[in-house]
Amino acid sequence: MRRCKAWLVLPRSLLGRMLALTLLVVLLAQGLSSWIWVTQLRASQTEGMLLVARSLAHSMAASASYFRSLPVGYRPMVLDQLRSMGGTRFFVSLNNKPLQMPELPATPRKQAVLAAVAEVLQERLGKTASISLEFVRPEDLRIFNGELKLDQLPRSWAHYALSLEPVNPPVLVTQIQIAPSEWLYLATLLPEPYASLEAPALPTQQLLFVLFTSGFLLLFIGLLVHWQSQPLKRLAAAAREMSLGASVEPLREEGGSEVVEVGRAFNSMRERISRYLSERSQLFSAISHDLRTPITRLRLRVELLEEEKLQGQFSRDLDELELLVKGALQCVKDTDIHENIEQVDLNALLHGLIEPYLASAQVTLQGHAHRHYPGKPLALRRCIGNLVDNALKYGQRAHLQVFDTPEAFVLHVDDEGPGVPEQRLAQVFEPHFRLSSKQQGYGLGLGIARSLAHSHDGEVSLQNLPQGGLRVTLWLPRTKA
Repeated sequence: MRRCKAWLVLPRSLLGRMLALTLLVVLLAQGLSSWIWVTQLRASQTEGMLLVARSLAHSMAASASYFRSLPVGYRPMVLDQLRSMGGTRFFVSLNNKPLQMPELPATPRKQAVLAAVAEVLQERLGKTASISLEFVRPEDLRIFNGELKLDQLPRSWAHYALSLEPVNPPVLVTQIQIAPSEWLYLATLLPEPYASLEAPALPTQQLLFVLFTSGFLLLFIGLLVHWQSQPLKRLAAAAREMSLGASVEPLREEGGSEVVEVGRAFNSMRERISRYLSERSQLFSAISHDLRTPITRLRLRVELLEEEKLQGQFSRDLDELELLVKGALQCVKDTDIHENIEQVDLNALLHGLIEPYLASAQVTLQGHAHRHYPGKPLALRRCIGNLVDNALKYGQRAHLQVFDTPEAFVLHVDDEGPGVPEQRLAQVFEPHFRLSSKQQGYGLGLGIARSLAHSHDGEVSLQNLPQGGLRVTLWLPRTKA
């Protein structure tokens, strides 16, 4: 059941299914390749970020060692010279205590960078060195003992080292104790393209590339499938016309090798069927001619018999034989109607059939067809005429109801007869079947009507009505499968 429901979601046409399958495959392939590409990009960026972090850590360690080596009185002078120069890699200051600032939430990249920097600093400055490392947002950054904000400093002092507008990435703040109550403050940014601590998502350019390639591929697949499916559509139209008895021209054998093979097989089948129908018509014409002559000759000879009892027996046998021959020939003649498909006015056809019975009120009609029906006029007339005649013969009256929808034309023919036993409803379509031996006719009316309906891809069904009588329903499709 789940498998059936999944297939119901797919489009019904070959073109739609091919496009849906192609789109699914393209998206899976592009998604997998994009995932591999992003994974490799993240790995390479992480490796590059760690290399940059270690390089910064070596520079920090060198700066800390340099300031340790300076006499205490020279340290403020060196800091003033660094600030007046501007454009240095770090913003450097000396504070009497480590400044407290809100840290950024922990991420894998942040933890990896801090671990790499701490490892290098402890290696260069000693395991016992007091070191504080943290990443902070530019707006949360505090500088000097007075905890000034970045915007409160002269632009030449810090903006060259700590501003990367308009991105403003996190700032790495390193505080190293170089003497009692003296902490070296170093603030810096990771260089591009490692400024951000977030793992890179799928770039917009890559997403646009996926969409462009998918659309381009779908366009060409759609054109290819449309081109290859045209011979199949012509084959379906030819098969539909041939099922209705129309004359069909040979199909052009074109397209892929499989489609060419299908077209060649259809053309061969069409020739065999046409030859068979022609031979069958000739055969039954010959049978009709050949049987009528000996039957007539036998009747003349029966008249010459002197014994009346024997003459009556022969006459009954000849009557039965003639009835069987006429019934078989009528069945072939009525179901083998070679007509061109036309737009049939069903309303005019129905009124023409019931007009002789309107004065006596034997037939009533409700509803009407909304538009013409493409079919065989004579075949449809015989089909509906047989249904009306059957209702009048066995039910005295016929009540016709028409229901016309975009999907199908439906005609109910109700009679006022005794109906048909439920177990024998299927048998009434069989040739020469009659519910009572006293009934007149060949027992072919309903069978011929159903055969003519089948030639239009339709159906004839039977139903006993609750109030009595039989309902015969003719269903003719408006839309061809």
